Amino acid sequence: MDAKEHVSELIGRARAAQKIFETYPQERVDEAVRAIGKAVYDNAELLARMAVDETGMGNYEDKILKNKGKPKVTWQKLKGVKSRGVIRRIEEQGLAEVAKPMGVIGAVTPVTNPVMTPVHNAMIALKGGNAIILCSHPKGDKTGKKTVEIMREALKKIDAPEDLIQVVAESTVETSSALMATADACVSTGGPGMVKAAYSSGKPAFGVGPGNVQCLVDRDANIPDAVAKIVRGRTYDNGVLCTCEQAAHIPKEKAEEIIAEFEKQGAYFVGDPAEADKFRKTLFIDGVIAKSLVGAKPVTIAKAAGVDIAEDTKLIVVKIDKTGAAEPLSREKLFPVLALYVYDSWEDGVANAAENIDNEGTGHSAVIHSYTRENIEYAANRIRVSRFSVNQIGSNSLGGTLTNGLNPTATLGCGTWGNNSLSENLWFHHLINISRIAYEIADAPAAKLSDEEIWG
Repeated sequence: MDAKEHVSELIGRARAAQKIFETYPQERVDEAVRAIGKAVYDNAELLARMAVDETGMGNYEDKILKNKGKPKVTWQKLKGVKSRGVIRRIEEQGLAEVAKPMGVIGAVTPVTNPVMTPVHNAMIALKGGNAIILCSHPKGDKTGKKTVEIMREALKKIDAPEDLIQVVAESTVETSSALMATADACVSTGGPGMVKAAYSSGKPAFGVGPGNVQCLVDRDANIPDAVAKIVRGRTYDNGVLCTCEQAAHIPKEKAEEIIAEFEKQGAYFVGDPAEADKFRKTLFIDGVIAKSLVGAKPVTIAKAAGVDIAEDTKLIVVKIDKTGAAEPLSREKLFPVLALYVYDSWEDGVANAAENIDNEGTGHSAVIHSYTRENIEYAANRIRVSRFSVNQIGSNSLGGTLTNGLNPTATLGCGTWGNNSLSENLWFHHLINISRIAYEIADAPAAKLSDEEIWG
């Protein structure tokens, strides 16, 4: 199969379908968006089982939640929102905004999310009147194709063009490169190499940076609640999400209480430096993350490190002191292992978190457990990330939920800090072009000002 010829054929079919789709009124567009989201929601269990079996990563029950949750919250946020024709009028400025599709979106999917990422990207692409062609990760190819098959069947049932959603026949470097170079815009939710390729494709691109979510626990935090949320976030889908908490920074005088709470809630605590070193050397080999343990259970990780822990252990908490490049465990860990730091002052905790972020995960996300706005905003002014979640579970909240104002997404932009073109959650408004109609403003106050008044 010639990659360029194959992608060219898909692009042709996508353009034909998109030309039909862009004539649809808002109601028909929304019908299509709802149909594909609901179809994946209804097949969440099937797709979760396929994903775990094919990739060998993550947790079946959590993948069900993920496959249901993302399309549900995405639809809730999209329904009733105007995305076709005149979408906004700013009367005081004499402006009207007209939304128009970009055309064909090319999207690359990571192995960690072979279902959630495709359905979300498809929903926001179609909301803007676009077609989309997906390229699954090779290790999640069967799951990705089944997800697309389910969405195409949903389009067929409502008499919408099935070719609005397609997937490449074979996921290779050549096909993904050809797709990114040929589509009107590309979304790359994958590793650094793939993101760099997207930005080098010559087409508008939206990518992500690596995650390394630092979690700051303030002195006024509700400890049982904060620990429960950190445990849930760190263990969600066995820790493979970029939004999972990676390190917790806790106050010195409450360290014993917090560690005891972690143990009470199912954690195995590592306070001995020699034992910590066993995990360090097991999880990072010559500075490279141990791919064979990505998405593995704590007991599997401990066995690999030569440490005996209970079979039902939820996560491993390792106390460390060094930050940044000097400590491998300060980095992103795609397994249920949490680094634990003890700070003297809030400023020290923020500084430690910032150093870890500056080493890896710049621009991504952080979590704060605090009820002191001054401390929250102190951290937000000093840590270079695009989003902060307050008193919430990082893995769930940072990608947008029904209980916060972040747009639900599978692609978390990291701004120029992470070499990305956006510093927010990818949403449908990033996948449309907007024409602006400028009406003359009658008796515009600014036009009546003298030069002296303007410059004065």
